[in-house]
Amino acid sequence: MAGLYDNIHAKRKRIAAGSGEKMKKKGAKGAPTAKNFRQAAKTAKKRSKK
Repeated sequence: MAGLYDNIHAKRKRIAAGSGEKMKKKGAKGAPTAKNFRQAAKTAKKRSKK
């Protein structure tokens, strides 16, 4: 199951490849809300500092 950040990175990759898509603006219908990002942060894997 892909999470919020997986979906964002996949779309950025498609855009960079020339798909013609655009990222939704903050607050637009269907765009992730602040609540969505807070929820994703709870389940995110912690990255080790080097």
